[in-house]
Amino acid sequence: MMEGDEYCKYVSRTAPKTGELKTLLSAFCVGGFICMIGQGFTDLYAYLLPETEESMIGALTSMTMIFIGAAFTGFGIYDKIGSVAGAGSIIPITGFANSIASPAMEFRKEGIIFGLMAKMFVIAGPVIVTGVVSSVIVGAIYRIIAVV
Repeated sequence: MMEGDEYCKYVSRTAPKTGELKTLLSAFCVGGFICMIGQGFTDLYAYLLPETEESMIGALTSMTMIFIGAAFTGFGIYDKIGSVAGAGSIIPITGFANSIASPAMEFRKEGIIFGLMAKMFVIAGPVIVTGVVSSVIVGAIYRIIAVV
């Protein structure tokens, strides 16, 4: 059995070396590029639809980016982006689309109901539930504080 210091030395010898700087830089650049594309769509919609409210332009941009993320997942492009970018491809809204489309594609052979629809939110479902529950808790706390 290894002791604490001995184990730490063993781990440092056998663990694969990672290039943290390279990983961070690629995640930052790819994530930033995805966000830059989203800003481009926002600017394009604002230019093409000048009478449209800002919230509607934001919704159009979100829908466009979700569609692109799901389409890239379907064509296998998003996996290649993710292998280079790591977390840089997960953070933007396109990562959310990928987290929904991937399980749906994986389980489509089980049928539309039990495969595609049942498994679609396997990854994203807990995130959505956590967001909704935490927002209700924060809203309740805010309401209590606002009354006092």
